[in-house]
Amino acid sequence: MQPWLRVSLLLCVFGFFRELRVSEPFVTEFLSGEWRDIEPEQLNRDVYPIGTYSQVALLVFMFLLTDVLRYKSIIVFSACLGIVIWSLLLWTESLAALQVVQVLYGAYMASEVAYYTYIYAKISREKYQQVTGNTRAAILLGRFLSGVISQVLVSTGAMNVRDLNYITLGTQAVSLLWSFLLPPVKTSVYFYARDEDAKPTDGRVACDPVPTPPQQEQEQKGQDQLELHGDNGLDASQKVSPDRTTPNNEPNESVESGTATAKTIDALPKARFSASRAVRLLWKHLISAYRQLPVVQWSLWWALAMAGFIQVQVYVQLLWHEIDQQQGTLFNGGAEALLTLLGAMSALAAGYIANRIFEQWALWILTVCSGLQGGLIFYSGFATNIWVAYVLYILFGTLYLFMVTMASAIVAKYLEEDSFGLIFGINMFVAVGVQALLTLATISERGLMLDPRDQFKVYGGYFLVLSIIYLIAAIAASVARVWQLRREAQAASANAGVERSVATAERCEPATVSG
Repeated sequence: MQPWLRVSLLLCVFGFFRELRVSEPFVTEFLSGEWRDIEPEQLNRDVYPIGTYSQVALLVFMFLLTDVLRYKSIIVFSACLGIVIWSLLLWTESLAALQVVQVLYGAYMASEVAYYTYIYAKISREKYQQVTGNTRAAILLGRFLSGVISQVLVSTGAMNVRDLNYITLGTQAVSLLWSFLLPPVKTSVYFYARDEDAKPTDGRVACDPVPTPPQQEQEQKGQDQLELHGDNGLDASQKVSPDRTTPNNEPNESVESGTATAKTIDALPKARFSASRAVRLLWKHLISAYRQLPVVQWSLWWALAMAGFIQVQVYVQLLWHEIDQQQGTLFNGGAEALLTLLGAMSALAAGYIANRIFEQWALWILTVCSGLQGGLIFYSGFATNIWVAYVLYILFGTLYLFMVTMASAIVAKYLEEDSFGLIFGINMFVAVGVQALLTLATISERGLMLDPRDQFKVYGGYFLVLSIIYLIAAIAASVARVWQLRREAQAASANAGVERSVATAERCEPATVSG
């Protein structure tokens, strides 16, 4: 197996178990159930907002710490946090303990940045797209199975909503054990970047040995032999393994003696910590990214829409609880599973749509999609049927996942290599910051202190305002474009008139001379 694929699979397995949190679709029912003396109103005002504030406070710090500690330490730390969080949920009952859980959960979500940025430091650049797709698929699969498993267990009565936390605790323990298998990273994007770009470009991971000249010669001979005899010219036991044997199946002395390692050290400059270099590179990536209008347009929508989506996800279970207070229908897990499935399908569909269409009509598309999202969430605040609420949530989430996939693809086109993690982190920070402001405005005692229904009316209004902002920008851009085309047409007409006058004068000049 190729080294980059091995690292990709290790990371995907970790991400899968990390996201396999089967208790989350029913967390509100558990926290407000018979196991704790806590009302949904307390969850709304005194518990859930703490997780938001914790995440926004820790996100930038966690991003920088991830780069300084070179990823793996933070990945292991996040798995440890998962075990602590679900242990506290299972074996504590007080409101204070639950608030501590929310602080830890904010750190747990902030540390997710290590999972997303690990691949950019560990994998060679031409494999970014493949590995990004793999890790994203692992996350979606984990979320999908979380919804399916939780729904099946609750609907059949095999487990109550509290017992689901035991499964989540087990998957977090597995992710911790698996995290130790991840290979360490010698470099990072910013603080431990090499002075020159020495990343391999042949599919190897960043710390793999570089083939020595004898190895390269053996690889070439092996390839020539395969080309001469065809793929079937050698059976599995006879095929050449260039890393360990020669064409004559003799051990490669340079590899076994450690010569390759020594030459690797000479070939690749050692990465050293440098804060000043990190600041210069951060500034360079920021200026390079945000001087381009498409990056600003799509990143702004990406961040603001993400803020609304996260806020809806956090509080939607409270809305469902209020709509169906008798708890006669619990389809929370099925709704989350269906959203994940449709979101994955929409993301795949987004990959086959020409980006140039979205770039050409970006402002209008963002206007329409934001308006649709606002309408769906606004109507959720008036819904009296739980099934209608489920459908509205699924449609809203599917549209968001489709659009955010397009946004990330378009933004990535304009970014320098290695800077996507930074822009993703900035967008995430802006999103969580705006989410914190939404929480303060709608839920806190200093704000409006709205109930779940009124909150969702405000969230719907938030997306409608976002739609109006982009509508104004779209109209302004269209008017400017029309004026530009008109000026170009006038300039072209004037040039044509001048050319006709010159041509007429040239025709008349010989006649005057002959007269």
